[in-house]
Amino acid sequence: MYANLLIAITAAYLIGCFSTGYYLVFVVKKIDVRTKGSGAVGARNTGRVLGAPGFIVTLLGDFAKGALAVWLAFYLGLNQQTAILAMLAVICGHIWPVQLNFRGGKGIATAVGALAVLDYRLLLVLLVLFAVIFTFLRKTTFCGLIVVSLCPVVSIFMGYQQAAIVGLAAMSVIILIASIANIYQIISKLGN
Repeated sequence: MYANLLIAITAAYLIGCFSTGYYLVFVVKKIDVRTKGSGAVGARNTGRVLGAPGFIVTLLGDFAKGALAVWLAFYLGLNQQTAILAMLAVICGHIWPVQLNFRGGKGIATAVGALAVLDYRLLLVLLVLFAVIFTFLRKTTFCGLIVVSLCPVVSIFMGYQQAAIVGLAAMSVIILIASIANIYQIISKLGN
């Protein structure tokens, strides 16, 4: 069991390290996407460089990474609580890819893909919350960060076990740390 857990976590991190946006922009434009826009390798920044097709391909690639990592954990016989460790590893791989000197993306699309396989019901509730909050605030990044923060709270109401709640809280913290520049930007705009 421990061997399978180690395999799942290691594989998840390495899957996360495949930075879709970075490689896509490098192949198409021969530049490092991290030198443009926000400096991230995610779908939004890739879309700034390559337009809508680049955004879509990167979004799907990052989503698929998260889904694949959690699927592999389940395939190796891990339960939901231990599969969350694979989810955390793939998100960390996306945010801090070793081959890119630990400068990657924010992890939201990868987290969504992971949650789709981990528990689609939790993801659906979060998507509904996003839609409701977006109706009032009309700020995609701000709404996304609010929903990421609410994920562990929602899991409590859905009856998750304590270990899973802690894992989902860790996911929220990791994504919020990766999004700290966005948070400062939001705060400065609210202050004006």
